[in-house]
Amino acid sequence: MKISQTMSRRTFVAGSVALASSFSFAQGDAYPTRPIRLVVVFPAGGGTDVAARIVAPKLAESLGQPVVVENRPGSGGAIGINFVAKSAPDGYTLVLASSGGLTALPHLTKNLPYNPLKDLEPISTFCVSPLVLVVGPAFPGKTVKDLIAIARSKPGELAYGSGGNGTAPHLAGELFKVMIKTNLLHVPYKGSGPGAIATMSGEIAMSFSDMGTVRPYINSGKLRALGVLSKNRSALAPEIPTIAEAGLPGYEAEGWFAVMAPGGTPTPIIEKLNSALVSILDSTEVKARLYTASLETAFSSPAELRSKIERDSDKWGALIREHKLAAD
Repeated sequence: MKISQTMSRRTFVAGSVALASSFSFAQGDAYPTRPIRLVVVFPAGGGTDVAARIVAPKLAESLGQPVVVENRPGSGGAIGINFVAKSAPDGYTLVLASSGGLTALPHLTKNLPYNPLKDLEPISTFCVSPLVLVVGPAFPGKTVKDLIAIARSKPGELAYGSGGNGTAPHLAGELFKVMIKTNLLHVPYKGSGPGAIATMSGEIAMSFSDMGTVRPYINSGKLRALGVLSKNRSALAPEIPTIAEAGLPGYEAEGWFAVMAPGGTPTPIIEKLNSALVSILDSTEVKARLYTASLETAFSSPAELRSKIERDSDKWGALIREHKLAAD
């Protein structure tokens, strides 16, 4: 009798595992059966939005369903990320999230309503956005060294703009402030575009921004680029020196974006989305089109993206704690 009961339990467990496995594969095979929403955490017209609208039709073609881009800006990306984190984990609501919203905001913001790695499932990195420090045409400093000297002579008086609290440009500005050992006033905007306009008008002294947003203004002379924030010069504008070589040795900051799904989204759906995105982002056509938007494609496995989020979270978290940084 005991043997019979044991065998029955084993048969039940084995059957349950097989059923779950079949259901799991069925989810991946059937998905998607209706339109997918891709939430962008910054306003329409910015580099991230442009990138999303380049890739969305390709993703729709690959998956056989429309992919609708929806902008939900604000709070350094937290509004859009939280919306997706709280959405049904069925693969029909995704977010193109910023590195700042995934790695810095948890350290900068008390009671953040989402946990990046508990409430979201990584799918793939998406693109790298070269960052650049710009000033308005009337700003007296011509170089990074000039700006540092002016900032040190007027501690707390110069203001810099970013795309919002916790964004990569915000962290870049805070790192710059720490390394030049003087105070700067942070003014967060809902995206890099408004910050660039404020810099052009002289409302603020400078902006840390993504290249895609400010490149046209740099080319037209409405903004002056003092340096790119990456370790090496950008292929998009090789004439612009790095911040490190222009006057602040050791300085480096990078902005990147990734596609995430709500936590608990079934693995077959994540894998299907990852496969489609990697194929699209690795295509010559998409690489060229993103390049014209001042972006470089970047793709990864879900596991690689999870590790990247963890590493950058540790890096920026240490800076935030050590220097007692806080969101404005």
